[in-house]
Amino acid sequence: MDVEFIKSAFKEEHYPPPNRPEVAFAGKSNVGKSSLLNTLVNRRKLARTSSTPGRTQAINFFRFGKTLYLVDLPGYGFARVPIKVKKSWGQMVEDYLRIRETLKAVVVILDIRRDPSTGDEDLINWLNYYAIKPIVVLTKADKISRQKTQKRTDLIIKSLKAVSFSAPVIFSSHTRQGVAELWKKINETVLESV
Repeated sequence: MDVEFIKSAFKEEHYPPPNRPEVAFAGKSNVGKSSLLNTLVNRRKLARTSSTPGRTQAINFFRFGKTLYLVDLPGYGFARVPIKVKKSWGQMVEDYLRIRETLKAVVVILDIRRDPSTGDEDLINWLNYYAIKPIVVLTKADKISRQKTQKRTDLIIKSLKAVSFSAPVIFSSHTRQGVAELWKKINETVLESV
């Protein structure tokens, strides 16, 4: 796939020109966001993966073909960084989500084995408020049985019933489950906006 890292940004003046639609990826620091991105574009090391949560500290822009930016947002939640740094990350991400007119959707990544946090629910609510489409993805599906996958999916949908989103994509970077379905949702969202 024709994809390359463009730049890291900490504020609006660092963003690339808003000349194509963008899809951002957000989730807690330990949900497999970088692995999902790498699997999605069929590249092993496009987005850096780490066993230490919170490695992504900037907004990272990737050019996908001639028509799309994929945007890796810093994780929230468990990153072992000072509170002051966490707050600046939050403001940096909120500014991006609020002002970037070419942003068409945010892939909200949740670990299927964990219950959604208040932060997850707040993010989806915030996206709905600003009319940015949330695409919920449940990662690490290969870590549990098929039967438990359905139970966990139902439980997560029920616990997020107060927020609006379409049916989640069940995803595994290990087996590549959900890759085609996630691309379908991304493409539909981008086409809707044209």
